[in-house]
Amino acid sequence: MTKQTHPHHKNRGFIATPGKNRDKETFRLASEAQLPADETFKRLRSHPEGLTAAEAAQRLHQFGPNEVAHDKPPHALIQLLLAFKNPFVAVLIVLAGISYVMDIAMAPPDDQDWTKVIILASMIGISGLLRFWQEFRSAKAAENLKSLVRNTATVQRRPTSQTSPLRMEVPMSELVVGDVVHLQAGDMIPADIRLLESRDLFISQAVLTGEALPVEKYDTLGAVAAKSAADQADSDASLLDLPNGCFMGTNVVSGTARAVVVATGSDTYFGSLARNVVSHKRIETSFDKGVNSVSWLLIRFMLVMVPIVFMINGITKGDWMSALTFALAVAVGLTPEMLPMIVSANLAKGAVAMARRKVVVKRLNSVQNFGAMDVLCTDKTGTLTQDKIILEHHYDIHGRKDETTLQLAWLNSFHQSGMKNLMDIAIVEHADAIGERIKLHDYAKIDELPFDFERRRLSVIVQDSHGQQLMVSKGAVEEMLAVSSHVQDGSEARALNAEERARLLSLSQEFNAEGYRVLLVATRHIPTDARKAAYQTADEQGLVVRGFLTFLDPPKDSAAPAIKALQEYGVTVKVLTGDNPIVTAKVCRDVGLNPGKPLIGQEIEVMDDVALCAAVKHTTIFAKLTPLQKSRVVKALQANGHTVGFLGDGINDAPALRDADVGISVDSGADIAKETADIILLEKSLMVLEEGVITGRETFGNILKYLNMTASSNFGNVFSVLVASAFLPWEPMLAMQLLLQNLVYDLSQMFLPWDKMDPDFLKKPRKWEAGNIKRFMLWLGPTSSVFDITTYILLWTVFGAGAAYHLHGGDGGQLIMNSGWFIEGLVSQTLVVHMLRTRKIPFLQSTASLPVMLSTSVAIAIGCYLPYSPLASSLGFIQLDTSYFWWLLLTMAGYLALTQTVKTLYIKRYGQWF
Repeated sequence: MTKQTHPHHKNRGFIATPGKNRDKETFRLASEAQLPADETFKRLRSHPEGLTAAEAAQRLHQFGPNEVAHDKPPHALIQLLLAFKNPFVAVLIVLAGISYVMDIAMAPPDDQDWTKVIILASMIGISGLLRFWQEFRSAKAAENLKSLVRNTATVQRRPTSQTSPLRMEVPMSELVVGDVVHLQAGDMIPADIRLLESRDLFISQAVLTGEALPVEKYDTLGAVAAKSAADQADSDASLLDLPNGCFMGTNVVSGTARAVVVATGSDTYFGSLARNVVSHKRIETSFDKGVNSVSWLLIRFMLVMVPIVFMINGITKGDWMSALTFALAVAVGLTPEMLPMIVSANLAKGAVAMARRKVVVKRLNSVQNFGAMDVLCTDKTGTLTQDKIILEHHYDIHGRKDETTLQLAWLNSFHQSGMKNLMDIAIVEHADAIGERIKLHDYAKIDELPFDFERRRLSVIVQDSHGQQLMVSKGAVEEMLAVSSHVQDGSEARALNAEERARLLSLSQEFNAEGYRVLLVATRHIPTDARKAAYQTADEQGLVVRGFLTFLDPPKDSAAPAIKALQEYGVTVKVLTGDNPIVTAKVCRDVGLNPGKPLIGQEIEVMDDVALCAAVKHTTIFAKLTPLQKSRVVKALQANGHTVGFLGDGINDAPALRDADVGISVDSGADIAKETADIILLEKSLMVLEEGVITGRETFGNILKYLNMTASSNFGNVFSVLVASAFLPWEPMLAMQLLLQNLVYDLSQMFLPWDKMDPDFLKKPRKWEAGNIKRFMLWLGPTSSVFDITTYILLWTVFGAGAAYHLHGGDGGQLIMNSGWFIEGLVSQTLVVHMLRTRKIPFLQSTASLPVMLSTSVAIAIGCYLPYSPLASSLGFIQLDTSYFWWLLLTMAGYLALTQTVKTLYIKRYGQWF
């Protein structure tokens, strides 16, 4: 026995039982359940009549409210700073600092040039501020969606130690350890509690276990307990199976109880898991890994190319300061500084599109992860299924439909007292749907033998208008057969022999194999001389078996078409559940999944990570899983290279929701599930999953467009600069002109988020692969350099740059070269957007969206206009002869033709585009 002390409960020592099971080691309810009630009150410094108002107020002040941890967005200022946390932005900040030192701090007052600093600052500001704005708005919207419901608990407290206790309703958040609470049907369990008294108490633990059926709880001093709490705690049974312990977040289905609170807030099972999930650092998703890998690829490329440009210019021109300035401009040209902005704009647009479909995106990155997802893991209860049991069949003993069986079942369910369980509700609703002929209203209830988990049956005794009494029982097959002596076969009641017993068991097992939960219905006509006012369980004997009832937790209507659509888009669906593998297999078949051989939690427990990674490849159903086992399966799939989504709605899904690349919850999910998830579906329909995948892939595709086009274009420009630096007597373009060209081009790309994606691109999951971008850059980049070099030759020979250099020493020739290459460079890299945005033939087979058409057209117009504008002289431009544009048109035609040829060869070789 070891002492467990929580920092929020410093002065209270609680004993927990050590053992293999984490539940038993961590949660104090396991130890309290072993003790007599008076010992528990002594340890909690409480009283069977409850705390006084003063004691409760003091404990609330000392230990804090009964609340679990929440995953909250950072302060707006922190979000603003994080928006600038990007390697490209860092590069720009460094370059802006160097430009400030060189052009302003070290320059004479009359020679200070703020142009480059302003351009760089504009790039940094636009990128960071837009990213911050989009993420801040998304976080605010997600926070506003969380509606706070004021829940109360019935507490027994004394105004003073000398007065009698009073029952009162207090907010759940004001509950403290030592409080005595009263429970009845429909109540939420407000904290971890140890039962003191109970009557017919059934608790739904679906939020913790995923099991739809309630479990019976009782104080262990009652005669119904099969074994002591100590035996229970020392066995291999789960903490959740403790007979006299109830857990925060679960709810009362039927019965009443009085209990003492032993743990609140983060000390509870619910709260500890919530705290664990919220405080646990979220793992790096495929989106984060992809952006980082691409970012560092481009930064490494820049770190190699920029020194080469600097050395070549310094050696050939002899002006090392000018060479440094030019090299810095090249560094900016190689940096896709608008990547954070483009990414944020794409993600924000995707989030808005999903919001229209009633999907809340809490984390922008999850939009892309949704599209990249190639494996969707889903819980069964409440996600694939309706979390509502229905009566599927009512059969006679031969498995034939029989209304008499339903009539008898209705008598039993309709007349039982208390809140009816899910099966009783299903029976009554099914009878309501058929009509009044099922309802035997001429019977009146005499007595009831309530259900318990030892007998596993429920009996009611009813009497008809002629005074004849009938016992109607329903329950688990084996338990019902144990108290039956005959079977009803048509109008004949014959003895239940061994052969008939085996046949009935075999038939029920066939129903089980189809995923049905099976109950038997049996009756007994009570002779006049055996009538009683009150019946005992010993009277349940000599029953006549009348038929079978089969129940199913049916799949949602949208589950099957959603799974089919996901499979068509290359997403494999796997089911991770705490439920029975047989039932899960039936649900899988109903929604179009091939269940195969299930993998059980006990099997996973003994596997190491290597074995589990091998096992998850070909397994569809993972059943009887604990929360941590669900998380292990998700991590194993990720280790196999998959981008994994997880769809769940219970607290038992929270670890897997956090560890998945994209966590998805539903509107009816537990609070912790919705807080942990990246995406929340506000509609019951799962078809929004398909729409989310499409939106995610459109988002990812437009991000990839920017990266591939910008990387290849920038690489081509740098390659052209290297050639020009080696052979031209001056830089082919001034540093300021390079920055200006880059800014105009990047601003034109701001509208890429509104571009369309080709349908064939959307059919497959897409991942970040830095190697593909590198390959794309090396293949497509040099195509622009070919025509950059022809433009150098054209400007040198036809338009007089060479002659001006030889006659006037260089200024006139440099102006011609700078102006001509600025126009050609900006037009070519903007126009090629239409070539590279699709694997098809642009304008004929695939046309860009109107915003992209307009933005690229405006960028081209600006590039052609600047050398002729009033700003031309200050920007270092000169007007060229109008014949240059005919040459430019010819150059662009050749460039587009060569690009299409290289693109075709690239697709033939690698089988993909992007």
